[in-house]
Amino acid sequence: QVQLVESGGGLVQAGGSLRLSCTASGGGFGMNAAAWYRQAPGKQRERVASVTNGNTTNYADAVKGRFTISRDNAINTVFLQMNALKPEDTAVYYCARLQRYHPLSAPDYWGRGTQVTVSS
Repeated sequence: QVQLVESGGGLVQAGGSLRLSCTASGGGFGMNAAAWYRQAPGKQRERVASVTNGNTTNYADAVKGRFTISRDNAINTVFLQMNALKPEDTAVYYCARLQRYHPLSAPDYWGRGTQVTVSS
């Protein structure tokens, strides 16, 4: 069974940066697409960014230009570089392996999440 473990969350001031990592075991990401999601209290989970095995990326409008998703299949890891953070970015961030190679595929495995808190 695939397991995803996120790391890199923490507390940062507005305007600062964090880099999240998600490492997959039990088969890795393979050729599947991967994505980062986030969920703030009282809000539904939203997709932040996705990346295909061919490194095609997509971003939510709220983070476009500030966040960068990347992957390194050699170490079964997906990254999310977050710059110019805003308090509105505060959420639990989850990584997910998607069911297929297509970036719009639904997730089939989730990490347990890492907390990102941005202070004003």
